[in-house]
Amino acid sequence: MDAREAALRRAHDHAVRWLASLSERPVPARASVEETVRALGTELPDDPSPPTDVVDLLATACEPGLTAFPSGRFYGFVVGGTEPAALAADWLVSAWDQNAVMRAASPACAAVEEVAGAWLLDLLGLPDGGAVGFTTGATMANFTCLAAARDEVLRRAGRHVGRDGLAGGPPVRVVAGRDRHMAVDLALRYLGLGAPSLVDADGQGRMDPADLRRVLAAGGPGPAVVVLQAGDIHSGAFDPFTDAVRTARAAGAWVHVDGAFGLWAAASPRLAHLTAGCADADSWATDAHKTLNVPYDCGVAVVRDPSALRAAMGLRGDYLIQHEQGDPVDTVPELSRRGRAFTVWAALRSLGRTGVADLVDGLCRHARAFAEGIAAIDGARVLNEVVFTQVCAEFGGDERTERVLARLLADGTTWISGSTWHGRRVMRISVSNWSTDDDDVARALDSIRRAAAGH
Repeated sequence: MDAREAALRRAHDHAVRWLASLSERPVPARASVEETVRALGTELPDDPSPPTDVVDLLATACEPGLTAFPSGRFYGFVVGGTEPAALAADWLVSAWDQNAVMRAASPACAAVEEVAGAWLLDLLGLPDGGAVGFTTGATMANFTCLAAARDEVLRRAGRHVGRDGLAGGPPVRVVAGRDRHMAVDLALRYLGLGAPSLVDADGQGRMDPADLRRVLAAGGPGPAVVVLQAGDIHSGAFDPFTDAVRTARAAGAWVHVDGAFGLWAAASPRLAHLTAGCADADSWATDAHKTLNVPYDCGVAVVRDPSALRAAMGLRGDYLIQHEQGDPVDTVPELSRRGRAFTVWAALRSLGRTGVADLVDGLCRHARAFAEGIAAIDGARVLNEVVFTQVCAEFGGDERTERVLARLLADGTTWISGSTWHGRRVMRISVSNWSTDDDDVARALDSIRRAAAGH
């Protein structure tokens, strides 16, 4: 057994023990950053260490400081688990160590991206022939799509961004709902576009199409991008895509949809109506490491017009072996790329069409169980009009809600985070893990009841 095999076997043993502990271990980490630093050791050794010893030290030092994100009882943020086939594929990706830049360099990477991309377009009801890129997450997926949008609307106005840059060109107006996710603003900042013009939204975060019409008209003619949302981070609500896209089109705007977790509703026959009209947009961003439950990190950028994406992201180099049909590197803002599509392919191949629909339906079913259980607690109020995978609730005021959240964290049975929504403190539950079952939900609800009762 060589050093690599011995280290991998040792890592496998630690990984299996970690996964086996998830059903019973407390969800919050037991060790602080400072304690973990001391366990790892702060002095770099002078001499080499056997790889197996390094793996053992890493696992034993870090394990107390790990949060059980893959647990079926973690409901903070929008963090999925890791579907088994996707986890195993990720191990292979690390062992294969491919640079997924060019078809010529790694035909397997290009082939898997092609197949997985086509499957995603089919499952999500997006236009055939759209370009699909695999990014580090929804933030960079939004960045990628909005870069294509920026360059294309400026091209229509006679400006070649790749050659001339932004300075001296016509301004690009970006219009978004008041309750858009902060990742949109971050991507716009990266792109030099500044803060968006904001459109009024209702109490659930859904954009008002009439106000969108007003905002677009007030800005006058010129390059414009409208950003819509599939899945509000608090309510899970979806923008009225049909009306909003029609309004944006009338103004000549590019339409982008931030669908980090909500876009997956399209994969469920029972929930696809939530995304009606969404496929008429020009670009879409989502995550695979959220709802689809592939390992971190993996986002997905989709652009209807492949030429617009290649114009924004493509690059040429004398030393590169480039294909006339384009290469994976032409779809994302990264020169050196990890094979993220392998894990997406594995998850989709393992689940199949019905399995993906069942996964999405199951997450929503558990979210509804949380909403019903919390609504039965004295003094609690669920704030969602329609439950998708997010549940927001308050417990009779900000102070009591904060006390309930603190008791939950101390209890350790579950992890549920707080947030501020429309000026009030709320408990925000995000159901994202494929492994969450009825018992996990029941245990989490019991801990919420105890926390609300002051125990």
